[in-house]
Amino acid sequence: MTALARETPGQMLRRRLRSPAAWRETVDLFAILTAASLPWSTSLAGIFNALMLICMVPFLDLRDFLQSLKRPICIAPIALVVLALLGTLWSDAAWGARFYAVNPTVKLLVLPVLLYHFERSPRGHWIFIAFLVSCALLSVMSWLVAFYPNLALKTDPPERGIFVKNYIDQSQEFALCAVALAYPIVMLLREKRYWFAALLTALALSFFINMTFVVVSRTALVTIPIMFGVFALLHLKWRSIAIISGALLVGAVLAWQASPQLRHTAERFTTDYTGYVERGEATSMGMRLEFWRKSLGFFAEAPILGHGTGSTRGLFERVATPAGQGRASAEVIGNPHNQTLNVAVQWGAIGVAILYAIWILHLRLFRGDGIANWIGLLVVVQNVFTSLFNSHLFDFHEGWMYVIGVGVAGGMVIREQQLGAKMREAGS
Repeated sequence: MTALARETPGQMLRRRLRSPAAWRETVDLFAILTAASLPWSTSLAGIFNALMLICMVPFLDLRDFLQSLKRPICIAPIALVVLALLGTLWSDAAWGARFYAVNPTVKLLVLPVLLYHFERSPRGHWIFIAFLVSCALLSVMSWLVAFYPNLALKTDPPERGIFVKNYIDQSQEFALCAVALAYPIVMLLREKRYWFAALLTALALSFFINMTFVVVSRTALVTIPIMFGVFALLHLKWRSIAIISGALLVGAVLAWQASPQLRHTAERFTTDYTGYVERGEATSMGMRLEFWRKSLGFFAEAPILGHGTGSTRGLFERVATPAGQGRASAEVIGNPHNQTLNVAVQWGAIGVAILYAIWILHLRLFRGDGIANWIGLLVVVQNVFTSLFNSHLFDFHEGWMYVIGVGVAGGMVIREQQLGAKMREAGS
């Protein structure tokens, strides 16, 4: 202790630079900062993530890391990135467009790195706490911006209750946090820790209230009941499911009556669909239906290998109707707003098989009990169902939510499995 007290700052720095434990702590710190900054800034999240990866290099056990990449949960995301690179060879798009289309897949390479690190780090839960606290603070800012729009940093275009980014990203964050809190709340109630359970319940309700009265995406409206259904089937008895379902139904009816914003969001399903079917208008839903219809045709033209990386926009330009301005048939896009179709158009059935393998393998990883299993499962379920309406695995924000959530939770689950195996060996 006396020797440490006499250390100069330079000596302390050199000692920490030679310490693998210190580097691991630094990696954990940048992972926490990445998760905390994700709801607020894409730039900061990218910077902290890059620093995290750099800090892993000095004391990385390369042989052990390469061995970990042989697991199917790592092979599948790597395979999709490799397919995207190979797909540039048979694409007709300009080379700039081909490599630009590879970029959304590259984040999947970070997933095996996070799995490897957090099966060795005991601090994985701090990443989730940082994300939850950050989203809670963003919820406060959302309310402030709803009443004082001039506070918003996002002004082009302005969106009600949106301080930064957009209402889809914000809804994804709030929905994930609100539903994820259901597990610790139930566990705390079973342990009769009522005050802490009440605190987390209030926090979860604050997210739902924000989505009810400020702003919510239609994707979140569809996926929240599905996520709650998964939780109920896994962690509740049938009697509890019936009671909670009744309470949620009453709450939904009250929210519907009290919130014009919620009614307007839900009613747009019908008005958008009617406008597209009857008049061919380029409504939000109408454009999605048009994109899906055309994408299925593109997939039928090249069902095995697809049209190649970055080919989507060119295909839509080929079939667009120039004379139909303001109509869904005239829209040109490089993303069909469906993850399966986005992959199918570019890389055919082979790409779709790899995509589904990623989801299935990661779902199977989180089959156990515990908070890490629950968060990991919820992240995958949310991504699978929101990807029906968007290409969320390739989008920056939702894609990183998936990579960080699955990578950290998966590492924690593997760590727990290894510790359990060691304890069983010691006891035998």
